[in-house]
Amino acid sequence: MSGLVDEARVAAHGAADRLGVRIAELSTMDDQLAAAELLRRVWGADSADRLVNASLMRAFSHSGNYVVGAYRDGHLAGAAVAFLGTDHLHSHIAGVEPGRQGSGVGYAMKLHQRSWALDRSLSAVCWTYDPLVRRNAYFNLCKLGARATEYLPDFYGPMDDGTNTDGGPSDRMYVHWDLTAPEVAAAARGECHEVDPGGGAVVLARGDGDFPVPGADSGAPRLLVSAPADVEGLRVTDPDLAVRWRYALREAMTPALDRGYTVAGITRDGWYVLERA
Repeated sequence: MSGLVDEARVAAHGAADRLGVRIAELSTMDDQLAAAELLRRVWGADSADRLVNASLMRAFSHSGNYVVGAYRDGHLAGAAVAFLGTDHLHSHIAGVEPGRQGSGVGYAMKLHQRSWALDRSLSAVCWTYDPLVRRNAYFNLCKLGARATEYLPDFYGPMDDGTNTDGGPSDRMYVHWDLTAPEVAAAARGECHEVDPGGGAVVLARGDGDFPVPGADSGAPRLLVSAPADVEGLRVTDPDLAVRWRYALREAMTPALDRGYTVAGITRDGWYVLERA
């Protein structure tokens, strides 16, 4: 295990240095207040109490949980909060300052989180994400090498922060990040886990106007399920269509997973690839 801990630490420090990011645990109230405010802005919530406030961060930090900030040029650009589960670290929330998404800040935080967990003899990190947000899906399943293991309908109940404003259910995909897996170590070296959609039967496609178009579930060894091009934009311009996508994706995913298919990954252009175990 010590060799893996050293490898994770080197990968995390290397990525942070390359991307010009400094990751630090947040232990003071001022730093935690700043992190709570950043996350509030990322989600467009009217109060940090709807997400995770500084008081909760302080309790988490004091009890040995994971509360970090990511700094670039001395400026807080990202924050992440995670707490200990029975046998893993649960990553509850992580966000990057608006305008800095895709800049590597989130990637540097996740590699730091991997190193932090392994250093405490934890071999897995788990979290949820919205399966309709395909850039997050690609980041989790490809850039990090994590695996989507479960579809959770309406996991958080009604949500009314700025990001979740379409009135639909809060379905989530549950992710298991095996920190010891070879594909995760490869992802930490920058080797993305791409998935092959070739020969897949289309169960859900994107039609004209970005409408969901259900296909026939043929029971083929490989299935393809599309996510919308930009569901966050749809929630502003056409919330009804965003909700249609929610139910369409659920109806495509859950029967296949119940029959034993697994999510092999997602392509860069938004096709989930499901394979029969």
